[in-house]
Amino acid sequence: MSLPKITHLPSARLLTSFHQHRQQLLHPSIAPLPAPRRAVIQGQYRRPGQPKENKYPWQKINFNFLKGVEGIKKNFMLLKKEFFDPWVGPEGKPVLEHMLEQNRVVWEFRGPESLEQWTVSSDREIGGQSEVYLKVGKNNNTGFLYGTLSSTPPRDGETRYSGYCTMRSRQLMASFNRKKHHDWTSFNTLHLRVRGDGRPWMITIGTETYFSHQKDDMYNYFLYTRGGPYWQDVKIPFSKFFLTHRGRIQDNQHPIWLDKVNTIGFTLGDKADGPFQLEIDYIGVCKDYAHTEEFAYELYKRNPEV
Repeated sequence: MSLPKITHLPSARLLTSFHQHRQQLLHPSIAPLPAPRRAVIQGQYRRPGQPKENKYPWQKINFNFLKGVEGIKKNFMLLKKEFFDPWVGPEGKPVLEHMLEQNRVVWEFRGPESLEQWTVSSDREIGGQSEVYLKVGKNNNTGFLYGTLSSTPPRDGETRYSGYCTMRSRQLMASFNRKKHHDWTSFNTLHLRVRGDGRPWMITIGTETYFSHQKDDMYNYFLYTRGGPYWQDVKIPFSKFFLTHRGRIQDNQHPIWLDKVNTIGFTLGDKADGPFQLEIDYIGVCKDYAHTEEFAYELYKRNPEV
């Protein structure tokens, strides 16, 4: 039996094939360990059970003349406000008041018009059975979030877990559909006045990102409600928030970019089926001079210095 001639192969290619064949003989059941890496998702995320939309981007545009005129009028009013506010001070406030500011109320519920700044969603969008509603509380002074949580997954053959309800603030928009960000660089603590039913909530803060695959990055921390008839003032330092991507905690952590905050949200998913309620008075930020921590979690370097 004659062996095949392999003299025509280059030496580097021959050595590579020899080592690969040797590793397969010695360790046939051991596969190379995959290196942990950040998930890069370029396409639009489609929820399980949701059909694909076979539409071109221009087919989703509403070509309405009256709507276009109202949009132009609204954008020019916003442009006028952007032009005259810097003459008064940052965000239309006097400069002295802005320099001495230590507490700022960002969101408060003082009437039905304040509900337009928020949006609610649940697993009903993917076929679940949870329900969530938002209304104005008594005397039009609070926001009342209530509903029913159900962890029964939809019967679509794909979804295995379900049971969540979310309340999230809308993105601030400047003139001509430009994003407007919250600048909280002068503060270091999130201040809430809430009254819950004893359930744990997840607070999510969304910031502006540089790359498209980071659009689902969120900073999270926990909100534990006591329950009962009494209000509770909750102060959470921004240094305690940790980075997640679609609910998964990332290995590479870094502090919040407080100069480019877009949204804030409250998510319930404690797998305890039944009714829930959360009453919110206001959501603000404050400056706590006793808190000197910059970031509560370890920061790892890819190429550490020796």
